[in-house]
Amino acid sequence: MEDLLLPRIAAGDQSAVPECISRYGTLIWSLARRRLASRQDAEDAVQDVFVDLWRSADRFDPLVAEEITFVAMIARRRVIDTLRRRTGLPQAAVDAAAIADVPDPADDASVGRRLELGDEARLADEHLDQLKPEEQRLIRLSVYDDLSHAAIAEHTGLPLGTVKSHIRRGLDSLRLKLAGRRRAHAERSTR
Repeated sequence: MEDLLLPRIAAGDQSAVPECISRYGTLIWSLARRRLASRQDAEDAVQDVFVDLWRSADRFDPLVAEEITFVAMIARRRVIDTLRRRTGLPQAAVDAAAIADVPDPADDASVGRRLELGDEARLADEHLDQLKPEEQRLIRLSVYDDLSHAAIAEHTGLPLGTVKSHIRRGLDSLRLKLAGRRRAHAERSTR
């Protein structure tokens, strides 16, 4: 297992800070640069991500997600926040623009994304592919693009209750799959 940096940062270990920048800087930069129009906006977003990582390092739980997944999620949220601030458009308009950047699960970028995720996140992503197409689509908009249920309903033309139901059923199915995997792993560990 890779040396975890966020618990060290949370504990005040200053040597973990440059290691974190070295380990995750390229990932965060590529996420910011891909979504933001200007280099300056991307640099600002990267700085915001690292500040947010220092502040929220104590919230990281390795039992919930891999460290890289936690870092990527914070990066994605900060990039979307920067997009919203810079465009001056209403949130729904920025959300609709962000939808255009959703990767097709069948293309090579999706495969690359899976390689970046930890084992558990990868399992969840693979299980996501087994859900009903509408559940897959709505969960991807919610989780990968950080869209609100209302923004998804507006974009898709589906009733808000339908959006919530599809997402809830799909997430419940993913949760059960991951819980089963954890139980199986715990049973193997006790043998």
